[in-house]
Amino acid sequence: MSENQHSEQAQDSAPEGVQIQDLEPGQKVDASAVVAGVDVPQGDEAAVASAEPSDQDDDELDPLVEEGEVAADYLEELLDLADLDGDIDIEVRNGRTYLSVVTEEEGDDGLDMLVGKDGEVLEALQELVRLAVLAGTEQRSRLVLDIAGHRLARAEQLRELARRAVQSVRDSGEPVHLDPLSPYERKIVHDVVAEEGMHSESEGEGPGRHIVVSANG
Repeated sequence: MSENQHSEQAQDSAPEGVQIQDLEPGQKVDASAVVAGVDVPQGDEAAVASAEPSDQDDDELDPLVEEGEVAADYLEELLDLADLDGDIDIEVRNGRTYLSVVTEEEGDDGLDMLVGKDGEVLEALQELVRLAVLAGTEQRSRLVLDIAGHRLARAEQLRELARRAVQSVRDSGEPVHLDPLSPYERKIVHDVVAEEGMHSESEGEGPGRHIVVSANG
């Protein structure tokens, strides 16, 4: 086959508008880019383009990570003001930010003052942290704050409470009304009841909102 035939075949196989003869000898061209009609960076341009990241860091785009950092800064200042020691852990899961304040010192009850009786201080502090996030990000927060493992222990108590309510419904067939709970605590109970194959729903308003467990919806 002659050199002219080679050239003609190369031009016939090239996408419309691409002239093979315009390419410099030895020039490397990304075939897929040429087919797509994309300009291919050459020389230093290509080096710069390859060095630039294609995507930004996910953490910079994730509002849950941002709210966790804002909340952690607020908590650190609060611990300093109260002269309390504590490590702050941040975790994002299931579309929510979870912060835990813990201490490695055994027998250190200093953080208990931030929990209060039945977690009342903890609940109030959680609302303050959410307000701090709102002020810092202009986004409402549903973050969950735990201090000294109080919520972990409370969650297990609620699971046991839900299991007892389910058993009572099975034994008597009558609905069981639980004491008022916070939205976060109600969700824990709802999840356990659903796992047990029973029905639960929230009734009441405000501080009196509680869960009713029954056999049928």
